[in-house]
Amino acid sequence: VQLQASGGGLVQPGGSLRLSCAASERFVGSTAMGWFRQAPGKEREFVAAFRWNSFYADSVKGRFTISRDNALSTVYLQMNSLKPEDTAVYYCAAATRIIQSSMRDRTAYEYWGQGTQVTVSS
Repeated sequence: VQLQASGGGLVQPGGSLRLSCAASERFVGSTAMGWFRQAPGKEREFVAAFRWNSFYADSVKGRFTISRDNALSTVYLQMNSLKPEDTAVYYCAAATRIIQSSMRDRTAYEYWGQGTQVTVSS
């Protein structure tokens, strides 16, 4: 399975971006799809995930929204009120066997996209 992420770019603080991640195959409904990000010199961190409901990192809660189109096996990340500290490479991921308590754990995801750069700067 391949994941293709897109939608990154340069945006001013307070702006919005929408990331998309398309899977090469349709996943079953129990598959979790999520977004992680990695800033220079930092570890890859959890951003948001979706299976039957959504999960968010505290740092993005209320600003980012994850959604999923089951018909297309595509997951979206709507990012509003962007801040400079949101600057990172954003990776989408999928987990076909994951328990609820591991939704924020990057090691629980077996499929990864190539990453898309998001830069928030004036």
